Amino acid sequence: MQLFSKDCCLDLSYTNIMGILNITPDSFSDGGKYNLLCNALVHVENMINAGANIIDVGGESTRPGANNVDVGEELDRVIPVIEAIKKNFDVWISVDTSKPEVMYESLKIGIHIINDIRSLHTDRALKVAALANIPVCLVHQPIALLCYNQYNFGDIIDEVDVYFSNQISRYEQAGIKKNNIILDPGFGFGKNINQNYQLLANINKFRHFDLPLLVGISRKSMIGNLLKINPSDCLIGSISCAVVSALQGIQIIRVHDVKETAEAMTIVKIVQNYKGM
Repeated sequence: MQLFSKDCCLDLSYTNIMGILNITPDSFSDGGKYNLLCNALVHVENMINAGANIIDVGGESTRPGANNVDVGEELDRVIPVIEAIKKNFDVWISVDTSKPEVMYESLKIGIHIINDIRSLHTDRALKVAALANIPVCLVHQPIALLCYNQYNFGDIIDEVDVYFSNQISRYEQAGIKKNNIILDPGFGFGKNINQNYQLLANINKFRHFDLPLLVGISRKSMIGNLLKINPSDCLIGSISCAVVSALQGIQIIRVHDVKETAEAMTIVKIVQNYKGM
């Protein structure tokens, strides 16, 4: 499987690493660390050298209770960083936003992926993504509620599967090509701890869509709450979830700790080779 964007090709025959770059003062794990452009670029270089081939740039925290950021402020945060990454590095760039204005301005610079945790829930966002003709992430979450409230799901696997089916149809009707869709089961969004781990154990059940699967579990509360530790102490738990995901054939994993994850993926890859996966 391959993913194409702006004449670039991403090999999805193994698990790719998407490094997280939060340009925010209040993200749950690394808020404020990379707000200065020089710090952000050093971090990007370190992530690329460690094994990241996608950098996911976000200017608004999606942690529980985070403040809303207006369009102008989010643009001021992310656009200079995306421009600098584009100028200095040969790497895929993803923009983590739900605002069509931020998507549009980022597209003008040359991003490769739109990563919207709200799955293009507005008509304007759908239109921008369709005209862009680049990969977009379709993330499961209960739109009707705030994304961190626990939602009364039935069978979580069936719920996510049906949601993906419906949203793929919605995307295609809006003009988004199916081969530009990346599926993300939305760990943490509206799900309790049992539902999150049920999803983690059964990610391969979504492979029937024949679309790339992206997982974002790094340092999330499903790890911290289970182990009773802070997000900053969730390295081993995050790596464990990454390995469980990769062994089920996940194509992209979104992480804070690139070096450690890349080391784990090296071991996963050689095991998969010997198993003939």
